[in-house]
Amino acid sequence: MEISAQHVWLMISAAMVLLMTPGLGLFYGGMTRAKAALNMIMMSFISAGIVGVVWVLWGYSMTTGDGVLGLFGNPFANFGLQNLMGSADLIKAGYSATFAIITVALISGAIADRARFGAWALFVPVWITVVYCPLAYMVWGGGLMSAGGAVTAVFGQVIDFAGGAVVEISSGTAALVLALIVGQRHGFAKDPNHRPHNVPFIMLGAAILWFGWFGFNGGAATSAEQAGLIWVNTLVTPAAAMLSWLVTEKIRHGHPTSLGAASGVVAGLVAITPSCANISPLAAVGLGLVAGAACAVFVDLKYRFGLDDSLDVVGVHLGAGLIGTLALGFIALPADGLGGGLFYGGGVQQLIAQTAAVVITLLLSGVGTLVIGRAINKAIGFRVSHEAEAAGVDLAEHAESAYAFGEIGAGFNPLPHAASPSPAAVSAPDRSANAVSGATAQHSKEDSFA
Repeated sequence: MEISAQHVWLMISAAMVLLMTPGLGLFYGGMTRAKAALNMIMMSFISAGIVGVVWVLWGYSMTTGDGVLGLFGNPFANFGLQNLMGSADLIKAGYSATFAIITVALISGAIADRARFGAWALFVPVWITVVYCPLAYMVWGGGLMSAGGAVTAVFGQVIDFAGGAVVEISSGTAALVLALIVGQRHGFAKDPNHRPHNVPFIMLGAAILWFGWFGFNGGAATSAEQAGLIWVNTLVTPAAAMLSWLVTEKIRHGHPTSLGAASGVVAGLVAITPSCANISPLAAVGLGLVAGAACAVFVDLKYRFGLDDSLDVVGVHLGAGLIGTLALGFIALPADGLGGGLFYGGGVQQLIAQTAAVVITLLLSGVGTLVIGRAINKAIGFRVSHEAEAAGVDLAEHAESAYAFGEIGAGFNPLPHAASPSPAAVSAPDRSANAVSGATAQHSKEDSFA
């Protein structure tokens, strides 16, 4: 079989989506304290490692083919992808794997600074198997919410082109549940040092995510016309969301921030994900304006409700995912087999279908994550000790520090303060010789709270 332009584009798109996961690691790593940055990046990387293997063994099989009651595919139908050898379907299998990887990695931001790495590594394959694969099968693989599925027959055809429900709402719901299971960080909402330590990392991560999202949304395009619409919508929705987030920030808090700009971009990307091929560019601008402003408000609600969603996964991904998925009930363009949204005279049918998809996703991800998270928490514990959290999860879980100067890592202070010699006890030559290490120790002391 000769390779076609569509095959090449799908492989490029898969590479772009895979790049989103380390980009997410940078985005999340910059948002944490200095002594938890490596742990956040590692949680993204280990997600790629685990899901990559799971996908070949049974994950892809669970999202395609003949299913079990329309809920999930036979895990052994393409076990090891042996049946796809010599077929171009291997490209699709690789592309779909990158979606699973980024979806579970998104959840990690809700439990930053306090989660055990081993518990997370156990959570990833179980959640992918129990929650993600069934959802992907239901929506994209021929299951309940696909064309001809039982839910579709009752409520109408669900539109979820690139994963508003499958990726965004499912991960946002899981993040909410897991944050409640793990509990608040010590000093949450009181300690001013629970704040981003590296804003340039955040901006770089957001830029990588925006770049990769063109492959995320556009990889499945079937025509040049559709690809053009997806590309423009993926540009303008996050652009508009960034602007509305910054305006909202200025009104509410007095300053537009870099973190707000990056978060607005991500909120817009999330919102356009389900509808990128089904709304006009003008509607995409309106969607971005709504999503950016709404999510800027959503992320502040965690303090009111005492939810320690460390890196705003719930406010951005669940919030914008709900907005983008339900908005299709109003602004979806009429298409073959679809009457369009309310604003195009299509009636309430599309809104009903989108609502049904939201409810099913909330239930499956919420209940599934609750069972998985509580089981792991009871078996091995999901949270590090208070001492490990204070010292930093980078040191406690990985014996590393993101920032090192000389022999002392800036992310932690290995020397007890009481053991430090007083200035009077240090001779003049000794002070000179230890000037650099003394400055480094002071930097360590300051940064241990950052």
